Amino acid sequence: MKASRIAATGAVAASAVLVLSGPAFAHVSVQPEGAAAKGGYATVNFKVPNERDKASTTKLEVNFPADHPLASVMPQAVDGWTVKVTKSKLEKPLELHGEKINEAVTKVTWTADGKGIQPGYFQKFPLSIGALPENTDELVFKAIQTYSNKEVVRWIETPTKGEEEPETPAPVLALSAAEDDHHGSASSASDDSAEADDAKAAANTSTTEAAASDSSDTTARVLGIVGIVVGVAGVAFGVLAGRRRTDAA
Repeated sequence: MKASRIAATGAVAASAVLVLSGPAFAHVSVQPEGAAAKGGYATVNFKVPNERDKASTTKLEVNFPADHPLASVMPQAVDGWTVKVTKSKLEKPLELHGEKINEAVTKVTWTADGKGIQPGYFQKFPLSIGALPENTDELVFKAIQTYSNKEVVRWIETPTKGEEEPETPAPVLALSAAEDDHHGSASSASDDSAEADDAKAAANTSTTEAAASDSSDTTARVLGIVGIVVGVAGVAFGVLAGRRRTDAA
């Protein structure tokens, strides 16, 4: 009897854990394809799951952080969806490739042309973004998900490290350390290394050629001396032969 009660209590507890942990695995999120390095550009995917059994997701709005504006935002076409990029003027202009940028993207909106994201499915929405800021470790994007039954879910709560995840967390993009070639240090080091290797190879080639040249000179000298010896021997042989003929006569 006690065993049955314990088993029943365990089952209820396990069910409660699954129910409570479910939303944590089904919120709107953002992940980069590869690295999202500070100061560089990245392709990111906003992953949107459908959490409803009887409604489809028909709209997604992603708001960009105003404190870290991005000058370049380019969406990739997604079948069955229309995308709209909204820009706003900046209080403080940005500089990109030597040019001043007076406006930046503040929102990207995807609207379904058909059924949208149906129950039991998810959809990825790709964006190419940059240049990523160098003075922060993450970017927080507040997203709004709209269902076909007019229900709206606002994924706008900013997660805090060391605390429990909020019920409707905003998508957070973690930024990695700036790539070395972005600042030129790694590139310069690589160039220096390459130049050193080339110099070493040139030195080895010169040494090899010098050795080959010395070897050739030595061989030539030896052959020359041998030729002289052979010539002297031939002359001596000829003289001796002449004397023998004279003595015989």
